[in-house]
Amino acid sequence: MLKGSIIILDFGGQYAHLIGSRIRRFGYPSYIYPCDIDPKKLKGVAGIILSGGPQSVYEKGSPKADTGIFDLGVPVLGLCYGHQWMAQALGGKVAPAKVKEYGRTSVRKSQIANRKSQIDLFQGFPEVWTVWMSHGDEVAELPAGFMRIASTKDCVNAAMMDSERRLYGIQWHNEVTHTEHGMEVLKRFAELCKPAQWSIKSYAEHVGAQIKKEVGDRKVFMLVSGGVDSTVAFTLLNNVLGADRVQGLLVDTGLMRKGEVQMIEEAFAKLGIDNLHIEDASEEFFRNLKDAYDPEEKRRIIGDTFLAVQKRVSEEMGLKMEEGWMLGQGTIYPDTIETGGTKYADKIKTHHNRVEAVQKMIEKGLVIEPLKELYKDEVRILGEELGLPHELVWRHPFPGPGLGVRILCMGSTEETRSKEISNVHIPMTNAFSVLPIRSVGVQGDGRTYRHAIAVFSDKPTRITEALLELATQVPNGNKEINRVLLCTSQSERVEFSVTPGVITRERAELLREADDIVLQEMRTADLYERIWQFPVVLLPVGIGRGEKGQSIVLRPIASTDAMTANAFLLPPEVIKNITERILRLPGIDAVFYDLTNKPPATIEWE
Repeated sequence: MLKGSIIILDFGGQYAHLIGSRIRRFGYPSYIYPCDIDPKKLKGVAGIILSGGPQSVYEKGSPKADTGIFDLGVPVLGLCYGHQWMAQALGGKVAPAKVKEYGRTSVRKSQIANRKSQIDLFQGFPEVWTVWMSHGDEVAELPAGFMRIASTKDCVNAAMMDSERRLYGIQWHNEVTHTEHGMEVLKRFAELCKPAQWSIKSYAEHVGAQIKKEVGDRKVFMLVSGGVDSTVAFTLLNNVLGADRVQGLLVDTGLMRKGEVQMIEEAFAKLGIDNLHIEDASEEFFRNLKDAYDPEEKRRIIGDTFLAVQKRVSEEMGLKMEEGWMLGQGTIYPDTIETGGTKYADKIKTHHNRVEAVQKMIEKGLVIEPLKELYKDEVRILGEELGLPHELVWRHPFPGPGLGVRILCMGSTEETRSKEISNVHIPMTNAFSVLPIRSVGVQGDGRTYRHAIAVFSDKPTRITEALLELATQVPNGNKEINRVLLCTSQSERVEFSVTPGVITRERAELLREADDIVLQEMRTADLYERIWQFPVVLLPVGIGRGEKGQSIVLRPIASTDAMTANAFLLPPEVIKNITERILRLPGIDAVFYDLTNKPPATIEWE
């Protein structure tokens, strides 16, 4: 540990490494440690940040830090769960909030006495600004010595400080890009700590040294998906180890985007990378997925099939993991966090590169993941440092399991799900229907698996501020709901029915065509690089116009790191063009637009 660094104590949320990356961006060293580290080991640090977490501080077994950190005499900033733990640890009270806040929230600055001894992190900010919340508890009573410095309409003690001891607590997430002035708050706190200096420009050299140490004299068999992460990881391994010590494998799962395999092959050829083998294993993937409905089961099957194909191909090429080879993956930090990969983190979803078989290989030291501590924005910076072309580095993120987690599946017994919910409250007059299908969300840093509602409007391709506000209010006020959709293909309310089905080549081809329509329209409207990611989702839900009716969900989002996301607002004419073209596809009954931010929804549906 470097003297003068800023330490982030990890309480198990999704944000500890994101906070660390923000601090590094400011030019200061940061390190992450478990929240229960002995304070004696922190002697000499410049400051401490307490991260968020999915649990409640008053629950038995919830993560706790040692209160000795407050005796180190350095500034301490608590965020979300860290804010609540600080309050409770120092004599305040934390209780369940009457209204849970997820996503965009307006915060108002409190009036603070003008004393020179006070260091206000919000000085110069407007009276009201927008922040990103994700909590179900609140600080009900402040500890002695603290004063309130900000509130929301539903959370009185949204921020507090004891300026004499330089202790600060903030309920919202300043580390995410959707919080206004969030980076300024972190930077002001970092400067208050007076830390040492650090430069991200040498990161490629730093990671390269780690690769050489971890790989030793072994070679690497790298799984390449064609996405940004695996492309950067594969290129980095080639640069550091040399092409003679790296073998790439691109598996055609049958679940990739239209023309993607050819595009990837041509892109690597332009880079002069010819150590990539392409294997068509689509039949194997479809066969293994033929009875899978549950999202987690699908991810497990896809991950296990990847490994089975890798094992078969490597043996056919005379390469064996037990004989001097390692498995390479483009895993980044959100993959690890969402799989519950840290001590107190909640599992949001199992990534295909974190299935049980991979975990066992990791434990044996047979896996190299050079990007595992980075976020997407840092991966892109690294990719540019490696000289990768702009169109590769800034491609929209695409999940490793591909369309397999964008094709939702249901059995016939699940058709009655929508009837289970009869008390959904919507604070406006819009007609709505509960969709008879559930999707994954993230609320209070924890996983949810809940229903979506479809709202109908007389102007179905126009997204209003009232609809966006609805997308926040409904999940906050209804425990059964985590997404709000606008139906762009119908203006009047309809009832939906289930079309039972699993992942098949036919359904994959249907979604591939819808996805390609969206890509074409984004290029035509010059919107592609303004949108961070655009999942297109196939639902086994129809409106009775055919025996096998299905629906498409449009999910354009704005983000930088995938930890938080806004629903990106497409112009009405673009929504209209996409909707009309998709409705011409065989068997598509309806088109929806996902208006929900992250949180409470995840970016992907599964």
